[in-house]
Amino acid sequence: MLIAIPAVFSPKEVKAIRAQMDAALWVDGKVTAGEQSAKVKTNEQLAADSPLAIELGNIILTRLAENPLFLSAALPNTIFPPLFNRYCEGADFGIHVDNSIRQVPGTAIRMRTDLSATLFFSDPDEYEGGELIIEDGFGTQQVKLPAGHMVLYPSTSLHKVSTIKSGQRVASFFWLQSLIADNSQREILYDLDQSIQKLTIDLGSNHAEVVRLSGVYHNLVRRWANT
Repeated sequence: MLIAIPAVFSPKEVKAIRAQMDAALWVDGKVTAGEQSAKVKTNEQLAADSPLAIELGNIILTRLAENPLFLSAALPNTIFPPLFNRYCEGADFGIHVDNSIRQVPGTAIRMRTDLSATLFFSDPDEYEGGELIIEDGFGTQQVKLPAGHMVLYPSTSLHKVSTIKSGQRVASFFWLQSLIADNSQREILYDLDQSIQKLTIDLGSNHAEVVRLSGVYHNLVRRWANT
């Protein structure tokens, strides 16, 4: 399941964040790559322990905690602190799959990567190339969203970032462990929750069928949740 989450940040907010990122010191992106990924990765990152990366990461997490679509799609348990990358002309990230387990920096927490996220801070017209190409059970999908928008997809997917032909692609990326480990179960819950939200608007939260379906949703979460 690939979910686009629009307008996590407004254009004005993106502009302010980009101003800080553009003035920052960037390092080799291989610092967060696994052995296989490092061989196909040619981008730059903000140092994960830099004050700016930590500050911006916390802003992202606070914003996502208030985003109903993200919460519905992800059912997050543990979220890896957001990282930030930049692809300049000639840079790319070859086909790879994300590491299955990540240790949260500065902690003893080891988390399973169920979902991967990319939050764009460059508009599509700022760079040529640089598409996020994801291979899943429904074929190959190319993603290039407006600045401030985010895409969420299974970490089990093979994916790559195509070569930048001109301009710069700036984004945040991170992983999360969901309360629901199984992707197909997570899809069912997402579809059910979206239907409940729509029926709540149409019928009201106290309507008998809304209450009944809400009960089904929460009972499925209880059955499938891995906490």
